[in-house]
Amino acid sequence: MTSSGTNPLLSDRDVRFQLFEVLDAAGLCALPAFSEHSPETFELLLGNVSRFAREVLFPTYRLMDAEPPSFREGRVHVHPLMRRLYPRMVELGLLTATRPAEVGGQQLPMTVASVASAYLMAANASAYGYLGLTIGAAHLLEVFGTPWLREHFMARLYSGEWTGTMALTEPQAGSSLADVKTRATPGPDGTYRISGSKIFISGADQDFTENVVHLTLARIEGAPPGTRGISLFAVPTRRPEGGRLVDNDVQVAGVIHKVGWRGIPSCVLNYGEAGDCRGWLVGPEHRGLACMFQMMNEARIMVGLNGVSTAAVAYQEALDYARSRPQGRPAWAKDATQPQASIIEHADVRRMLLRQKAIVEGGLSLLLTASWQADLEGHSRDEETRRRAGLLLDLLTPIAKTFPAEKGYEANALALQVHGGYGYSSEYLPEAWLRDQKLNSIHEGTTGIQGLDLLGRKVMAAGGEALRIFSEEVAATVARARQAGVEAGWCEGMERALGAVAELTLSLGAMGMAGEVEQMLRHSADYMELFSIVAVAWRWLAQAAAAREGLARGGSERDFYEGKLCAAQYWFAVEVPRVPHLIELCRSCEDSYTRMHPEWF
Repeated sequence: MTSSGTNPLLSDRDVRFQLFEVLDAAGLCALPAFSEHSPETFELLLGNVSRFAREVLFPTYRLMDAEPPSFREGRVHVHPLMRRLYPRMVELGLLTATRPAEVGGQQLPMTVASVASAYLMAANASAYGYLGLTIGAAHLLEVFGTPWLREHFMARLYSGEWTGTMALTEPQAGSSLADVKTRATPGPDGTYRISGSKIFISGADQDFTENVVHLTLARIEGAPPGTRGISLFAVPTRRPEGGRLVDNDVQVAGVIHKVGWRGIPSCVLNYGEAGDCRGWLVGPEHRGLACMFQMMNEARIMVGLNGVSTAAVAYQEALDYARSRPQGRPAWAKDATQPQASIIEHADVRRMLLRQKAIVEGGLSLLLTASWQADLEGHSRDEETRRRAGLLLDLLTPIAKTFPAEKGYEANALALQVHGGYGYSSEYLPEAWLRDQKLNSIHEGTTGIQGLDLLGRKVMAAGGEALRIFSEEVAATVARARQAGVEAGWCEGMERALGAVAELTLSLGAMGMAGEVEQMLRHSADYMELFSIVAVAWRWLAQAAAAREGLARGGSERDFYEGKLCAAQYWFAVEVPRVPHLIELCRSCEDSYTRMHPEWF
């Protein structure tokens, strides 16, 4: 049930603002890879995808959430709607939207394709999940696969005939990939015999395409221990043999009963129970994790987009409900005979809505900025620009995955709160989106893992050059904001926060160099929190600058731009002042939870 029966999923006006006013998406067309595109082709894609998302995909969300996949006679049976939905999603062109023409792609910028995908995620994240995982698997084969794999596997993934998965996690290892035990034994035909088990494999079986290809991490016999001994294999559920597909000894042992993302199965897979599971090596032996990280980093951006999208659709629902639900009167109104006010008139409801807006639109700006850097890294004509963009993208990726997941969950909880008692019922959708959102801080590397990656690797990369590049980008935004007439206090607050983070990072880096690694990383979760606040402040300052520029042009959109400035004000007034406290926790190495003995709990 919705308050008005419609939900835009994402704000079209905000999407255009982020693409064409905060960023310069039209300017990407000057790059050779995108020279055949224009703002008009971008608009065509966005229009087609958003229309499909609203009119076709979103109405299926509740149905698929209510009827999750079933496991019968060794096969997974998904909701029958997927037989109709998946071909329609393939027709939109997103499987190959960013890929080169030689593999049938449209060579669209990732910046544009990302926000197009966000509409589908907001409409039905589970249904989109099949598409997103297939994009990642096909891209891996495109980059690292042999010509045979590209012809026989990649082409069918990109065409939509097959789907793909990422099969990393094992029951005994969890996120510790160094402990992967799945084995790969060389066979006489050039393939490998795969044996072992995987768990939590999304989309590992379904009944709407004829095959699934699992990009699987395994250890070749005799490989070195740890992550250096891991190789990557393409393992189809059914393998091509003699001009037809035959069983490849990949069995679903069970399906996880999830609280959210209920439209896509999470499976336990057993490889090689009959000794006849064939896998094809992808990339060099023992370099599987390095290859897989391409897919994992793409998946982390996808998770961030899912976080933003799931928070966005709930925010839009809460906003509509708050405008249409009459309840109570202002605190100073004493006349009970007067009509009730819409709850959006109550200050605390506006507080909750503004926080959601700040998280959603700040998070979207962060994700599009990461996608922008991916476009520059992959397609700029200038080698130095590509190098800088790559370092900045690496730095932003753990933040772009974590912030929307963690703060998106908070935004989803606020959307439920705005609905009051109705929100705490399954007749209204906010509770379902809250369930969906929780997964985003768990899969593709938990929040704790992302914090360790950010502090332990990314900000220290290339002798701290990634942080220097980030600082230069922030400085350029501050200059733009000042030129546009953005409040001086916000610009100064941005500079102070950035300087404090840089100083802290140098201090923690010195700690690590001195061998005090545990102390350095002790508050990596707090470091992630404070860096996320600063990164989103950077994006809100950019939006504030674009809003000031929009107001200076005049016109009829004053309300839109003033709303942007209010959200930026909120972030600088409420979130940025938290940075000094978080910095002190990191710097002091406060030890309450590391000093806590397990038996004291």
